[in-house]
Amino acid sequence: MLSRPVSIAAPACRRFGSAAASSAAVQPAITQLLINGKFVDATEGKTFATVDPRTEEKVADFQSATKPDVDKAVAAARKAFDEGPWPRMSGQERGQKLSKLADLIMENKERLAKLETLDNGKPLFWSENADIPLSASHLQYHAGWADKIYGETLPHATAQGKFFAYTLKEPVGVAGQIIPWNFPLLMAAWKLGPALATGNTIVLKPSEKTPITALELGKLCLEAGIPEGVVNVVPGIGPEAGEALAAHPDVNKIAFTGSVATAKRIGQVAGIKPITTELGGKSPAIVFPDCDIDHAVDQVHFGLFFNHGQCCCASSRIFVHESIYDEFVEKSVAKAKARTVGDPFNEVDQGPQVDQLQFDRIMNYIESGKEAGLNLAVGGARAADKGYFVQPTIFIDVPDDAKLQKEEIFGPVMGITKWSDEAEVLRRANDTNFGLAASIFSQNIHTVTRVSRHIKAGTVWVNCHNIFDNATPFGGYKESGVGREKGKDALNNYLMTKIVTM
Repeated sequence: MLSRPVSIAAPACRRFGSAAASSAAVQPAITQLLINGKFVDATEGKTFATVDPRTEEKVADFQSATKPDVDKAVAAARKAFDEGPWPRMSGQERGQKLSKLADLIMENKERLAKLETLDNGKPLFWSENADIPLSASHLQYHAGWADKIYGETLPHATAQGKFFAYTLKEPVGVAGQIIPWNFPLLMAAWKLGPALATGNTIVLKPSEKTPITALELGKLCLEAGIPEGVVNVVPGIGPEAGEALAAHPDVNKIAFTGSVATAKRIGQVAGIKPITTELGGKSPAIVFPDCDIDHAVDQVHFGLFFNHGQCCCASSRIFVHESIYDEFVEKSVAKAKARTVGDPFNEVDQGPQVDQLQFDRIMNYIESGKEAGLNLAVGGARAADKGYFVQPTIFIDVPDDAKLQKEEIFGPVMGITKWSDEAEVLRRANDTNFGLAASIFSQNIHTVTRVSRHIKAGTVWVNCHNIFDNATPFGGYKESGVGREKGKDALNNYLMTKIVTM
């Protein structure tokens, strides 16, 4: 889930670093809710703890929003939209404030990166070189759109052309945004950028697993001159804060990134309002015999193991042509074995999974594969006695109906299988309830264009994986979601079209 016009190549696998945790040298400074420009305690006095995934020890207690807090945040956002300057100021001025926010993120990059790594467990290298700068870049991109939103004049055939019609593009109002834990700051930026550029106000509910950088972002919004009440941040437990936000009658639009089950629940409680969702994936990579095999191995390795496999578009199902299957497997296994797992504040390739729940989920999938008699080629075990570390794991010769091959694992577990017939592999690749992304590896342009038309996915990468740009829309088919993040398409999520006829 990067957001850059070119690939951020993974560093060469490094053989140093250990699971022993070093000092993070940073601690969260904000643990309260941000409502109407003020950091406040939760009304009901509830808190939740975040845990350092390296050590399994508590980092801090955070105020936990419940319905009364959500009500206050929504009321603040409602007043800021109905009465405040944000939707009424020029697009140029909104864009300037978004640009300032992006600058502030970069000015605080080092600290934000350390906080992201502390909260999420991803290597500091990636927090510094991907998550934080790409968050700033995304906001900067949407700052450029803020003064380029306009309607159209339309020909009117009624009554012999005696009428004139034009459209207005207006902000939808109060947006409730619920974001996940795998890219905490970047997902907040993906949501805030288009919503703020189009003049909406926001109540943001970050994951209770990773609230730290969302709260820091709220503080930076105020420093950037975004008026009080425009951005409110309410960390809390999903069934309490998230459900209250989705069901609130004064929220005009919901944007959600997370699981299919939660998206279905949001749909049940939200009522009649626009909902956009970016959900799971079980992305196939189809490797043709004419590919550059070393390049294909590198790309699918990065596509799966980046962010510890905690990516919705991870290349988790690898279909390799039978003529190159053995070589591909051999090189993939060697690459996984060379991968170092350890403290993300050291120079390692992979840190811990985000928390105990996710660790247990991944290990249960691995055990289910073992119990089913699947061919485990590498990994398959815990990587340290302490911390949520999982060995990079590859199963080979995986049947299509295996649980590992059908369900999203969201961890460092790859399944490789072989194919012989193109029509057959297309059917197998599309045989999933997901349709977020896919990749094709071939040197033949005819193969690439033919196969890309038949893949049922919102993103198709060719001879690459996990390549994003701020301008490229991202979203899925089927149960991978509704709507598109990023690019010009994301603006439409937060706009209403009004027709005026005179």
